[in-house]
Amino acid sequence: MQKQQPVKRKRKAQRKDEILQALAHMLENQQQGRITTATLAREVGVSEAALYRHFPSKASMYEGLIEFIEESLFTRINLILKEQTGTLLRCEHLLTLILAFAEQNPGLCRILTGDALVGEDEDLRNRITRLFDRIETQVRQVLRETEIREGRKVALPTTAAASMLLAIVEGRIVQFVRSGFKRTPTHEWPIQWTHLAEGLVV
Repeated sequence: MQKQQPVKRKRKAQRKDEILQALAHMLENQQQGRITTATLAREVGVSEAALYRHFPSKASMYEGLIEFIEESLFTRINLILKEQTGTLLRCEHLLTLILAFAEQNPGLCRILTGDALVGEDEDLRNRITRLFDRIETQVRQVLRETEIREGRKVALPTTAAASMLLAIVEGRIVQFVRSGFKRTPTHEWPIQWTHLAEGLVV
């Protein structure tokens, strides 16, 4: 009996992943209206009761997707900060990471923009706000270290510069969602970043 427990836990974890993947898929393909647990259950091929055996509420399903976003982004951001030392390279890699992640996960972009969270638990929207605040704080810290690391200065106050860079990234994700996922976030980004970088550090 003891040997069966790990197998059951593994199956339960797999089922939870299947539910979250189905929800992300529906967010990508059902771009209007709220997703109900009934339609999600049909997508997964289980009953609503089975959904609730894995997640206590629909909000907890969205939380699962947000946790995936957080883990994916911040794990890679930490790697970038370890591997890169220059301000411009750090900023470029960090911002490009967010745009590439968004492009690879269209359904999750509707969570990042808050579009899919309208009418849902307000705590979910607050968590997304905190996610972007954390990223902006990280960018601001990178900019603040410029003078120490390189003996150079950021052309704008670091708070204003970090806010501007995040606004550009968020705007490109919004455009991606609004275009029905046709206008990709990384399209022409290298050219735009080159222009931004020229005036960012002096």
